[in-house]
Amino acid sequence: MTTDLLGRTALVTGASRGIGLATAAELLRRGANVVITARKPEPLAAAAEELRALGHKGQVSAVAGNAGDAEARAEAVSRAVTEFGSLDILINNTGINPVYGSLMDADLGGVSKIFDVNVVASLGYVQQAYKAWMAEHGGAIVNVASVAGIRSSGVISAYGASKAALIRLTEELAWQLGPNIRVNAVAPGVVKTKFADALYAADEDAAASAYPLKRLGVPEDVARLIAFLVSDESAWITGDCVRVDGGLLATGGI
Repeated sequence: MTTDLLGRTALVTGASRGIGLATAAELLRRGANVVITARKPEPLAAAAEELRALGHKGQVSAVAGNAGDAEARAEAVSRAVTEFGSLDILINNTGINPVYGSLMDADLGGVSKIFDVNVVASLGYVQQAYKAWMAEHGGAIVNVASVAGIRSSGVISAYGASKAALIRLTEELAWQLGPNIRVNAVAPGVVKTKFADALYAADEDAAASAYPLKRLGVPEDVARLIAFLVSDESAWITGDCVRVDGGLLATGGI
């Protein structure tokens, strides 16, 4: 079993299910202590118990809170440092998408909320992590973006614009926080989660047919890439956005 993250502490947002939960499990498997956070206390507590039941060396702590709330972000970061003694890894996975279809019909309040959670809150977490630990000790950050942030979809356009902003933010942060803090992003295609259910549930085979690998992603596909990007194996990678999309963008479509 790989234990390359032994003794390190990770904070994973949006971790009660899907990519966030799978990432927390993978970081635990590699030896890290993990603080998970999400908005709803009950699913988060269930996720924490699920992670503890895996029996890995790392410990798990859960802090419920809304990513858009500065006090909730501060509490999650503080818990990592006070409970485990460090905050070496930050995974900004929280994302929302209440707006579909044409931007001409989009509710601007909804668009604003998308950017507030998907972009501004991610920066807020980075600021908190920087002040509490990483400025002095270094660390690794991964922002979970999307292929919709690289190429237009026409369907989830507001969400895609927010993820494009997150990718650009990743580049800026890598420039500003080096050499001791590395910042990267991942851009998944459609991954089989409750969040993406509307994009494939009606006909999964049809949705997967556009992918050269002829299947949709699963959360573990993304989790393994994230774990690589926060490990010492990727010590000379920063400011990048790595696609994990089954080859979708290689086809020229989305």
